[in-house]
Amino acid sequence: MDYPGNLFVVAAPSGAGKSSLVKALMELDSGIQLAVSHTTRPPRGQEKHGRDYFFLSPEEFDGMVGRDAFLEWAHVHGNRYGTSRHAIEERLARGADVLLEIDFQGAINVKRIFANAVLIFILPPSWEELRARLQRRGEDSAEVIELRLKNAAIEMAQAQKFDFVIINELFERAVFDLKTIVHAQRLKYSAQRRARAETFEALHIP
Repeated sequence: MDYPGNLFVVAAPSGAGKSSLVKALMELDSGIQLAVSHTTRPPRGQEKHGRDYFFLSPEEFDGMVGRDAFLEWAHVHGNRYGTSRHAIEERLARGADVLLEIDFQGAINVKRIFANAVLIFILPPSWEELRARLQRRGEDSAEVIELRLKNAAIEMAQAQKFDFVIINELFERAVFDLKTIVHAQRLKYSAQRRARAETFEALHIP
């Protein structure tokens, strides 16, 4: 089904700066709504239930899987993450632009369901910088960092399946690139036709 709203999906390996870029975009563009994912992992730092994630027990997560309540869900770094199908469809049907910040597996699954979804992959400028960023975060042990780097090699190999790729070398430039992608998508014929159907019909444009 074609919805009037646009669906943007952003994925990246840990440490590439995905969350910081998405946060900066949200501050610049009030027309985008961030979809809040469900996860079985515990909160980090100042994260709050319902704002950053819906934090669920494994049993609660299993219940949602059993009800087919997720648009997509996946195992990531030993935890599970999922996106509510109903919440996304409802927002898109209202004409809202929605952004999903998920892993590459989820992004590819979303594209199978929403053909018009725009997939955006964030890359680090180098392996050295990716390692340095993970170390600077100070959240993970050396063993976990090595696991994240190993997973990053698998994740970055999937970038070819995405519509756009941003190399996050200079943060300000990467934010500009992300904002440009969003704006350009809104101006595509198909997106304008979905969002402004009444205008096209009034102008007798098929």
